[in-house]
Amino acid sequence: MSISEGTSEAIFQSKPLLYYITDRRQLPEKTLLPNIRRVINRGVDFVQIREKDLSDRQLFDLTRRVIALARSTRCRVLVNGRADIALAAGAHGVHLPSQGLRLADLKSWLPPGFLAGVSIHSMREGRLAASQGADYVLLGPVFPTPSKAGYGPPLGLEYLRRARGSLPLVVLALGGIRPDNIDSVLNIGVAGIAGISIFQDAPEQIPLSLEKSRF
Repeated sequence: MSISEGTSEAIFQSKPLLYYITDRRQLPEKTLLPNIRRVINRGVDFVQIREKDLSDRQLFDLTRRVIALARSTRCRVLVNGRADIALAAGAHGVHLPSQGLRLADLKSWLPPGFLAGVSIHSMREGRLAASQGADYVLLGPVFPTPSKAGYGPPLGLEYLRRARGSLPLVVLALGGIRPDNIDSVLNIGVAGIAGISIFQDAPEQIPLSLEKSRF
């Protein structure tokens, strides 16, 4: 497991990890922040702000507001693809898509303790992320999901099992995860689950055994 220098490992050891990826377009208008507050209160470990259509100023302002919601909790706030805005806003880290700027291009100027995660769709991409110093990866899609249809067929549980056993860093499962299949994912031994819909459609359906107080 690669953890940035100065970063507490406690956040990765508090398993299972719950990782919320935002998409306000799937929510009723003006309900993103109330939903973020709700999932933070239910014990989510990470909020990744993934609002690609916002202007730089709008994304900065949103990040600052989410950081304020997470203050005094153990929830970490990350920004998708924009390390500059994450740093300027005081977020805890950046999450990089599988295609785009490589972590190796950023790592040398990221401060100690600044989290860096990467989306991956294969073990080859996972090994590359580990070699570049990623703190964690989101591997998927595990199950069928419209949001990940462009990445090919779902990987399935057996592939997830093999990746968990061979990749030398924190692996969270992504893609099509619902309350009725969470147990089958976590029984493999991955660090946790990530997703959009499960935290936006019905976060109250996340099994109580997965919820962790942050106060």
